[in-house]
Amino acid sequence: MSRYQFVRELESTADHIADASHADLLVMLRRAALLLRNVGGISLDARTDDALTSLAAEIGTAKPELVETIVGEWLVTNSYMPVPHALDEESDVEGSA
Repeated sequence: MSRYQFVRELESTADHIADASHADLLVMLRRAALLLRNVGGISLDARTDDALTSLAAEIGTAKPELVETIVGEWLVTNSYMPVPHALDEESDVEGSA
């Protein structure tokens, strides 16, 4: 689960706190503490930051989630990470080998 999915889960649980069990709240609070302990940020130049902010607003997502997607796609495209899904015999592909 990504950090942003967890944040949405926390917000949802806060909206329905009466429905959450004590054990679930305990797990969520410990995960939140761990995430906060490991928070790190990156510095971006103003032009890059503005472009990311505009794009995030345009597609309706949070800027950190957009950055995570962009970096993840770049890592896969440049073979620093494996492709997240395997192609099977029936998959359509473009180009030729």
